[in-house]
Amino acid sequence: MVLGIWSFRNLYHQRRTITDGSSHDLKENKRSCRDKKDCKVVFSQEELRKRLTPLQYHVTQEKGTESAFEGEYTYHKAQGIYKCVVCGTPLFKSETKFDSNSGWPSFYDVISPDAITLTDDFSYGMHRIEISCSQCGAHLGHIFDDGPRPTGKRYCTNSASLSFKPAEKSNAGEGSSSTSPAPTGKAEL
Repeated sequence: MVLGIWSFRNLYHQRRTITDGSSHDLKENKRSCRDKKDCKVVFSQEELRKRLTPLQYHVTQEKGTESAFEGEYTYHKAQGIYKCVVCGTPLFKSETKFDSNSGWPSFYDVISPDAITLTDDFSYGMHRIEISCSQCGAHLGHIFDDGPRPTGKRYCTNSASLSFKPAEKSNAGEGSSSTSPAPTGKAEL
């Protein structure tokens, strides 16, 4: 019977969006699209399965986790913007990326507090805070309070939930040169 009560608690807390901003020192999101009802960007499951790799789909739509130290952006150092792989919402600047030695890309701040939704996650018998895209509800990873200054936060993010837009290089005096980055095998909708 204890297991049944614990399972109910996990289910209840996984669906509850954080409403006590003071306990997490983060801005409360006014609207959550975690349940896919209030999302600004919606794709059919059929389209998502066509456009995303199996790993991207598993991570973003089924709250999966990629293997530690194997993600495309774990050791990535290029300058630019990390975006949601599902809808393209800008999430993180490369200037806020740091090596956390956790095995996943880590950032100490988001581009905008409105870019992500925070949700209590009591899976696996522990309490964590899930981060998901506020526009499409894609699972990104989790946030922890062990990051560097100035925020003290660590947004631990799956590479499979991200796409990357390199910073534009200025070629002063060389005319306009427009080149596309090499394909990475990641789909962005």
